[in-house]
Amino acid sequence: MPAETQGVSNLTTLLAKALPITVRNITKTYGAVHALDDVSVDVKSGEFLTLLGPSGSGKTTLLMVLAGFTRPDGGSLKFGDDEVIRKPPHLRDVGMVFQNYALFPHMTVAGNVGYPLRLRKTPKAEIDTRVEEALETVRLGGYGARHIHQLSGGQKQRVAVARAIVFEPRILLMDEPLSALDKKLRDQMQIELRHLHEKLGMTTVYVTHDQREALTMSDRIAVVNHGRIMQLGTPQQVYDKPANRFVADFIGDSTFLPVAREGSQIAFAGTPLKLSGTVVPSGNVVLMVRPERLRLATADVPQTANLFEATVSNVVYQGDSYLMYAHLPGGIEVSLRGGIRGDAVAELPMPGDTVTLTLDAADTVLIADDDD
Repeated sequence: MPAETQGVSNLTTLLAKALPITVRNITKTYGAVHALDDVSVDVKSGEFLTLLGPSGSGKTTLLMVLAGFTRPDGGSLKFGDDEVIRKPPHLRDVGMVFQNYALFPHMTVAGNVGYPLRLRKTPKAEIDTRVEEALETVRLGGYGARHIHQLSGGQKQRVAVARAIVFEPRILLMDEPLSALDKKLRDQMQIELRHLHEKLGMTTVYVTHDQREALTMSDRIAVVNHGRIMQLGTPQQVYDKPANRFVADFIGDSTFLPVAREGSQIAFAGTPLKLSGTVVPSGNVVLMVRPERLRLATADVPQTANLFEATVSNVVYQGDSYLMYAHLPGGIEVSLRGGIRGDAVAELPMPGDTVTLTLDAADTVLIADDDD
């Protein structure tokens, strides 16, 4: 069997070897700071889970606990049925891709990729075969003799991934591996990494602060803040149904409108809102408005739509779309994003125009008014 075919065949068997991860009550403090505050989460076998949060949220600390580079103060960590909380990193069978790639500049590409195998005393002939297999998998076949300084940023990133998978770990950890790339290459590599995960089937935990990256790549997203998991769900769940105001504000663009409870109804500016199966949280709530969910009213406004009178303050033409800013009564500014050809609007309004905005009942989302 040719080396490329053999390599892909060997690596795709990882799906059967992938391990679930069980995190229970993990804590880590640095003085008075709770980097991790009683964190519990289950990562399914073969799942791509992203830890998403702002700087200092605790997401990287949790990844370092999984890798074994940070010892928590308490809690349990299992890979499959194996408790690994006290195991050193090299005994955890974990592949790691660092933010800065951590490649050895004095080694060739093959030397870097083969390094984990040399540490494991793998015979040289087997190292050569497995290195080429890993390079073929990340589409760098024939690059083994090159030096690191001869590679582009995207190629370096692939070398780092090849090194992380060459010894066939059952778990792959990635710490913001695309942060050093420009936007266009970053977008391309998101899709490549996702395809690679689908091919190999490794249980993957990925850290990023980039919301769009998390939405693009993940099976599920754990939104982290103040050392705690704010919400765990699919990309659609955390975007469309955020658990609280922090999640809604951190993922995507949102405006929060004050609402009031009037008997069994929720009202904005004295007008009851039309809701479609919306679960109303207890306590104080706000109405979350996403720019892409608002529309300019046309002649055939659906009966399920909520209507808002507004005054246009600015319209920004963006080629394939436009972004309109408008003020609601009381001075609250909202934004509306529409397609130039997709919206049934004869012409865009001008600043100062009075318009009617619509928000379908299905897009009328109420969330708890808290910052946690």
